Amino acid sequence: MRLFKKSNSIWQSRGWFLLPSLAGVTLFVILPFGYMLFSSFSNGFVNYKTVLANEAFHLAVKNTLWFTGVGIPLLLFFSFAAALGIYKSKYMRLLKSVYLLPMAVPTAVVVLIWKVFFHKAGVLNQILELFQIQAADWLSGGMAFWVLIISYIWKNLGYTIVLWLAGMSAIPTAITEAARVDGASRWQSLFKIQIPMLTPTIFFVVVTTLINCFQIFDETYFLTKGGPGVSSQTVAMHIYRKGFQEYHFGYASTLGLILFVIVLLITILMFRYQQKWVTYDTE
Repeated sequence: MRLFKKSNSIWQSRGWFLLPSLAGVTLFVILPFGYMLFSSFSNGFVNYKTVLANEAFHLAVKNTLWFTGVGIPLLLFFSFAAALGIYKSKYMRLLKSVYLLPMAVPTAVVVLIWKVFFHKAGVLNQILELFQIQAADWLSGGMAFWVLIISYIWKNLGYTIVLWLAGMSAIPTAITEAARVDGASRWQSLFKIQIPMLTPTIFFVVVTTLINCFQIFDETYFLTKGGPGVSSQTVAMHIYRKGFQEYHFGYASTLGLILFVIVLLITILMFRYQQKWVTYDTE
């Protein structure tokens, strides 16, 4: 009884401060999610049958998985190499700011810059013509995918570098110094000590990048519009087209729920099996 009175007293004194946050979560998260569930099942399982039989959906899933499978390893590699290069450098703070600059620029502006650079009559083709190399249509066909990858990596490189640097800073200096005294080379120290102790950072980067890749929309919309045709369309782009261009809200809600379930299942599996390769003990 005393415990109930105490918790009730705490709610009366502090609970009112939570109301704005609760109202925001309810209005912008719970209610939209509930409406999405209602819309997706508004005519039973018809929407799900339609989605799963749609060729455009199959292509969007394939493009999203391909983008994720290529984008994550490349982002991990280039960000880790850059973090190694600037770690403990006297210019580390300056270089971190430079790398983080793309995140301070709105995505629409970033994509516009890339569009000017990769356009058929853009900067890149003009440079190629100076060397008498045939110009290419970078935003059409198979090259559009690689333009999206480059744009995505450039945009997210700085944030991932900061995560790597934070992980490297958490490695006890005594361990690396002891390895150096024992005669370990720089590469041996990297692969035997640093990378195993950076597995929590690797896990966090992979999970957050995975979720981000499945939700990629801005780069696709502003650079290629999902084209030519729907050849570079992702699941998020497909949801936008069906919901806000064709006004098939039930279909779009079904797509959103399927995307949510896919990302949730992959994330749960990653958390389930992380103990097999992630090392949290730094002692």
